[in-house]
Amino acid sequence: MSHFSQIKTRIRDLDALQKALADLDIVCERGNVTVRGYRGQTRPAHLVIRQENGHDVGFVWNGQEYELVTDVQFWQQRWTLERFLGKVSQRYALHTVLAESAPKGFNVVTQENREDGTLRLVLQRWNG
Repeated sequence: MSHFSQIKTRIRDLDALQKALADLDIVCERGNVTVRGYRGQTRPAHLVIRQENGHDVGFVWNGQEYELVTDVQFWQQRWTLERFLGKVSQRYALHTVLAESAPKGFNVVTQENREDGTLRLVLQRWNG
């Protein structure tokens, strides 16, 4: 019986996910990687965060989005799973907006990380 849990996300862009994790100082491996789990169980993944306890956190494409795959019993990140997903989702949204807006001529005017944890982003485009 597998100990892996699959948690749905709204993450669809692996580049933006990798940038989001880098923003949070989380080291990851990308490619055809393996998530390690309970008693040597493994799962193929597209991106993995190695944990010192040998039980990893992975992201696996399910055909529509990347699911987070891990054994929650051995969760070893600095935030709870819910808080981790919130932080990753926020940074992911930022990188998705930046990637979508740049080709349309938008430039970042200000980017502010507020004390309450929210992020304020102001973009500008000149019509010429």
